[in-house]
Amino acid sequence: VQLQASGGGSVQPGESLRLSCVASGRSFSDLSTGWFRQAPGKEREFVAGISWSGMRTYYADSVKGRFTISRDNGKNTVYLQMNSLKPEDTAVYYCAADREPRPDYVVVNTSDKYGYWGQGTLVTVSS
Repeated sequence: VQLQASGGGSVQPGESLRLSCVASGRSFSDLSTGWFRQAPGKEREFVAGISWSGMRTYYADSVKGRFTISRDNGKNTVYLQMNSLKPEDTAVYYCAADREPRPDYVVVNTSDKYGYWGQGTLVTVSS
């Protein structure tokens, strides 16, 4: 699976962005997918995950209520809608797909379970 993330940019605090991640090479409709981010000088951290059908989602506490992950398996695409952005959301955002199919109630939230990674897209939130 090859993943291509896009949609990053520079915005002011309080504004919104929507990230997209398109999969190619193999359908990822049977794989849990997620978004991670890495800020300068910090380790990569989990942001949000979604089960293969979209039935279940899981968020980091820092983004809960502001970010929404969704997917369109017909388009092989996963999205991350980011609202009310804060300067601390500034980071490179990466999409990832699970190594293997899992039951639909499972959402993976640790990077070691993800076997496919996109190249990252930069989000900068600054006034």
